[in-house]
Amino acid sequence: MKRILISLIISILALSMKAQTIMNRDAAIAAAVAEISTANQKSLIEKLVSFHNRNNLSSKTDLAKGIGAAAEYLYQELQALAGKSGGKLSVEKVFYTVGGANTRLGRKVTLCNVIATIKGDDPSDDRIIAALAHYDNRNGEGNDSLQYAPGANDDGSGIACLMEMARLLPALNLTVTVRLMFLSGEEHGLFGATHQAALAKKENQNLIAVINNDMIGNSNASETDTQTNTVIRVFSENIPAVENDSTRRIRVYNSAENDSPSRQLARYIKETGERYVDNITVKLIYRNDRFGRGGDHTPFSRQGFSAVRMCEVNENYDRTHQYVREENGIKYGDEIWAINFEYLRKNTGINLAAIANLALAPSVPNNVRLITAGLTNYVNITWDAPSQGKRPKAYYVLVRETDQSQWQQKILVRDTKARLPFSKDNYFFAVQSVDEEGHESLPVFAYGR
Repeated sequence: MKRILISLIISILALSMKAQTIMNRDAAIAAAVAEISTANQKSLIEKLVSFHNRNNLSSKTDLAKGIGAAAEYLYQELQALAGKSGGKLSVEKVFYTVGGANTRLGRKVTLCNVIATIKGDDPSDDRIIAALAHYDNRNGEGNDSLQYAPGANDDGSGIACLMEMARLLPALNLTVTVRLMFLSGEEHGLFGATHQAALAKKENQNLIAVINNDMIGNSNASETDTQTNTVIRVFSENIPAVENDSTRRIRVYNSAENDSPSRQLARYIKETGERYVDNITVKLIYRNDRFGRGGDHTPFSRQGFSAVRMCEVNENYDRTHQYVREENGIKYGDEIWAINFEYLRKNTGINLAAIANLALAPSVPNNVRLITAGLTNYVNITWDAPSQGKRPKAYYVLVRETDQSQWQQKILVRDTKARLPFSKDNYFFAVQSVDEEGHESLPVFAYGR
């Protein structure tokens, strides 16, 4: 009888491995996602385009044109939202100086990051989640600070995503702090992100997740004319940039090349985003970024933080970094007419849902360990409760076959250990905390040592 029961359990688990279980939607998060306004996003991008050129070398003092005018506009818009937030939202300008005679900038410049902070409600929980977008731009020549450079999609789309989250997230009474970083310096070398990442490292910030949004509004590819507004890419590094000899040995022992913390964040965004936003697929791209190009998440990865990039699935090279013109019937330039605002709305919803769910969740379990000793077709996993924040109601043990890229099953466990009928040689495992309402922490990979 015992053998029959075990066989039945294994059969049921195997059948359920075909798709990951989707938890119920939080009504408040779902309502916030439904409130995202394409009209607001269009109006904001139109204003950014009106500054004519947001090159890092453009004017810092002109009130109507240049990167200085754009920075001041974003600051004032966020200040207005802060005034309506009941004290939840605060805004600051962070200045830094970069460049010089032998750099891509050609001279020294002082640039401004605009940082909006949504303070978490739990003072005992120091976790921080960051979302990034850059408001600087360029046209066909990197240092042309005078001619028209609309920058509607690159990266007006990411800025519009962050601004809607600044409007909607404070009402959700998040447990942990969220920082929305409106960055400069990206087009000349990721300077704004590098400054903020170094600051986070220096201050020993408990920055648990970084989501960079760079070009998330275009749905039409150049050359192939491929069109879709139902797929968004999330790029994530495989081997952490800060890996040392000790962590390398652990990774190799566990064959964990696809299980970096950034990969866990990417999988979390996929599951949570698709839970709350209909008619969209989050495509996991197992690269840090595209060939020969970079994004503002990379400086955070290099400082040891879990960081990913969200980017449209179809890039249009007739629009990116081009002078506005028409040749042979083809329109060039990053103008607002090319943005698919329904696509931008959905991609904003993915960001909002993932960030809100994570900001309401308990912290991750500690010391997650896969017991590798002994010959058995059961797996034994142990962990400790989170060391800060609210106590979890329970935990999920996540399971996937070794040739699968996404977690296939969640198994609810109310203890801090689990013994399950899976061979440790045939599956990967992780553990995440979960609260009464079903908000899950990031997964922590179960390493054997």
